[in-house]
Amino acid sequence: MIEFFAPDLIAPDGSIIGVIEEGDSRLTAPGIARIDAVPTSPGNYLLDHPLAKSDPVTRARSISRLADLRRAGATFALFTWDEQLLERCADEIWWLRDGALIARGDPAEILPVYRRHIARLLRASGEGELAPVAPALRNGDGRAALQSIELIGENGVPATVWRSGEAVSIIVTVRYLKRVEDPVVGILIRTRVGLNVYGTNTELEQLHSGPVETGDILRVTCRFRCDLCPGDYTVTAASHDPDGVWHDWQEDAVAFAVADSRYTAGVANLRGQMVAELQRG
Repeated sequence: MIEFFAPDLIAPDGSIIGVIEEGDSRLTAPGIARIDAVPTSPGNYLLDHPLAKSDPVTRARSISRLADLRRAGATFALFTWDEQLLERCADEIWWLRDGALIARGDPAEILPVYRRHIARLLRASGEGELAPVAPALRNGDGRAALQSIELIGENGVPATVWRSGEAVSIIVTVRYLKRVEDPVVGILIRTRVGLNVYGTNTELEQLHSGPVETGDILRVTCRFRCDLCPGDYTVTAASHDPDGVWHDWQEDAVAFAVADSRYTAGVANLRGQMVAELQRG
C-alpha cells in the first residue's frame, strides 16, 4: 500500500495506479522516491515515466514485468501521459491538475475524458496563429504571385490546428503581375508523408474570375468540413492556366494539424458506426 498526502490518496496493495499530472502537480509519498526504471523485485514504487525512452522490445518486456510484480504483491504509482500504457497496465487512474484531484476511476471512463481535454487544448494552441508560408518548392512563369494562404477555423479566426469535423476554410490570395485570360486557383491537401488527400480548384468548381489585369488581386476561399484523422498535413496552392501552365505554384506551402478526442487510423475520418450480431450455432 502507498499513502499519499495533499491530496490524500491510497494505492491498494498489489495495484497499478496510473497518475496523470498537469500543471504544478507533484504527487509525493513519504519515504518513497520516484524512479524511472521498472524494478526487478516486489515493493512499493513511484515510477516516473519509466518507458519514455524504451524501444518496442524493452517496452513489451517491462510491461510484462510490471504485471508479474503486481501479481507478486507489488504496488505502483505509474506517472505517465502514455495513454496506451495506462490502458494496458492501470487498475485505476488519478488525474491531477495543479495539485488537485480532478478525476479518478477506471481507465475506460477517465481516458476518453482526458482525450477530449487534450483535443481541446491542442485546438486552442493553434488559435489565432497565422500559418507561415514556407514552400518546399516554388515554380511558375511569374505572371502571378501568391500573397497569402490562410487557414481559418469555424469561428472565423486563423488557426494552425483544426478539430476533426470542424467547418474550416482555406483562403488563397493571388496578385497578378500580368494579364491572364482565365486564371485557375487551386489547393491540394497532403499528409506529412506526401499522400494526396484532397484537391480542388476554381475550374473544377465552375468558378471563373477572368480575365484579370496587371495589379488585380484575386481572393479564393475553399470551405469544407475537416473530416480528417488526427495528424499533420500540408497545403499546396497555385495559380495556373486551364492547360496547367503555372503562374505561381507553392508546394507544401503551409502546415496544419488535426486533433480529435479519439484515435482513428488512416486519413479520412468517416465516423462509421459498427453493429455486431452474434448467431450461436
